[in-house]
Amino acid sequence: MEDHAEATAGVECPKDAGVIGETPAPYKPIDAVMAAQTDLVEAVHTLKQVACVKG
Repeated sequence: MEDHAEATAGVECPKDAGVIGETPAPYKPIDAVMAAQTDLVEAVHTLKQVACVKG
């Protein structure tokens, strides 16, 4: 649960065992994904998640 709380710091979302499946840990960092796509796309804006609603 501590890892989940750290990974979602700054994001408004539940931080309990009922939503542990929503932790961002299994996803690749967006910066690495975008860096691998530089020959295909041009990044114009970077977005940051601020909320996660499950239900």
